[in-house]
Amino acid sequence: MGFYEKVAIITGGARGIGAETAIQLAKDGANIAIFDIQDELFEGILSKLRNLGVTAQAWKVDITQKENIQQAVQEVYDTFGKIDILINSAGVLKDNLLPNLEEDEWDFVLDVNLKGAYLVTQAVHPYMVKQGFGRIIFISSQAALGAKGRVNYSAAKAGIQGMTRTLAIELGPKGITVNAVAPGFVDTEMSLVSAASASKRGISNFEKVKEQLVQSNPIRRTGTPEDIAHAILFFASDKAGYVNGQVLYVTGAP
Repeated sequence: MGFYEKVAIITGGARGIGAETAIQLAKDGANIAIFDIQDELFEGILSKLRNLGVTAQAWKVDITQKENIQQAVQEVYDTFGKIDILINSAGVLKDNLLPNLEEDEWDFVLDVNLKGAYLVTQAVHPYMVKQGFGRIIFISSQAALGAKGRVNYSAAKAGIQGMTRTLAIELGPKGITVNAVAPGFVDTEMSLVSAASASKRGISNFEKVKEQLVQSNPIRRTGTPEDIAHAILFFASDKAGYVNGQVLYVTGAP
């Protein structure tokens, strides 16, 4: 899609959907800045990206900490000279049914998934305003429409969609588009977390539920990180220059 010499920041970029998106962007020539709290994963993803012939660096960033974010964003700008694309992919789960949901489980999920996306976007957008161009993509979820045992995650992902539409209005006149991708079930490391917490959501047999999801899906499979990455790349590309404030559900189903 033509990302040669574009610069992309990807939060949660060391694994899963974030890492796959980084790889797909790099294949099209983008230089990559990874923000992730799991710095032990940096060597693996950076090696893959650099083997594709692009410049790639990683920063250990806690996206709930404003000063940490601001410093990292400034360092990205100092390193690359611009920031063209921001992909807010970092996310966490702390599943529980409402009677058992602890306040710290609510706070943790909202802080990372919603507040973190806001803080990173707030830190990045002045650089995009200065250059008169930017692409901001949030990762929401099908869970924004409701998911048993995930009131915290559902609230955060629904909030992402509201933020997407509002920032599209605010930033569109400055040359910045803002869109969101909402995946369905995707086989990633997070799905392993989902399986481990299934009993907290009242699910006794996670694999059976997963198979039921597959059989009820017209495409008859779960999603892959590549499926989501390709949708993200569309929003990040020049081909989406007149697409703003949209939420694209990538679920394999109508």
